[in-house]
Amino acid sequence: MIRIFELMISIKKITLFLFLVFIKLSLFAQCAMCKAVLESNMQNGGTAAAGINNGIIYLMFIPYILIGTVGYFIYKHYKNNQKPEEV
Repeated sequence: MIRIFELMISIKKITLFLFLVFIKLSLFAQCAMCKAVLESNMQNGGTAAAGINNGIIYLMFIPYILIGTVGYFIYKHYKNNQKPEEV
C-alpha cells in the first residue's frame, strides 16, 4: 500500500514538472511578441510602452496590498483575542 502511494506522488511530481516546463515555453513566446510590438510602437512615436509599464506596476502591487491587508487583520485579531495572564 505504501509503495502505491509513493508511486502516485512521483507521478504527480513528474506531471507538475512537465506542466511547468510547457507553461514556461509559452511564456517566453508571449514576452517576445510583446517586446516586438512595443519596439515597433516606440519607433513610430507611440506611447504604448509607458502604458504597459504602468499596467505592470499596477498589477504587481495589488497582491502585496491584499496580502498586507489580510496580514494586518490577522495580527489585529490575534492581538485582540489574547487574554491577559491571571496572577
